[in-house]
Amino acid sequence: MGNEPEPQPAPAPATPRRSARRPVSLDAHVLRADGAAVEISLLDLNYDGCGISTPVDLEPGETIRLSVVGRGLIDAEVRWYKNGKAGLFFRTDAEESPQEKVARQTARAKLKPIDVRVRRVGQNAYHVRIFDLSPEGAKIEVVERPRVGEQMMVKFDGLEVLQAEVCWVDGFIVGLKFERPLHRAVFDLLLARMG
Repeated sequence: MGNEPEPQPAPAPATPRRSARRPVSLDAHVLRADGAAVEISLLDLNYDGCGISTPVDLEPGETIRLSVVGRGLIDAEVRWYKNGKAGLFFRTDAEESPQEKVARQTARAKLKPIDVRVRRVGQNAYHVRIFDLSPEGAKIEVVERPRVGEQMMVKFDGLEVLQAEVCWVDGFIVGLKFERPLHRAVFDLLLARMG
């Protein structure tokens, strides 16, 4: 009886993994509640927020508006601040009005063909041309035709990898639907980076 293993404590529940942020470089302004405008730099983007470099101290929980040239104002909350850097969280889609949701779902930007990296599950990544983009998906030209329903990974410079499902295939032109739609503000910032 002395050889029986002792009971082990149950493992702690897994905590949700934060999405990785990817480097970007955009000049912007933060508008504080007192009306002060502060020149800042965007350092990275995520699905629902960004990191910034700022010359002024910001308070966690502070509500600000982020202004990027040509992109309007983006409501955000300061999540953390340390040594001249801060993390901003953009307002969630659940807080959008019905009109904002319709505008987001119909937003589609026609692009001059640019390269992005895609990877089919279990395969190597390769460059493809993308023709249009929305927060929910994209139209790309591929080298190898995938099947409808197949999963693909899409990588834009400055943004984490997006998982997408193939919705339609027409020759070597493919329609993708992102598993997790981009926040409208992230979509706008991505367009600003892509010119």
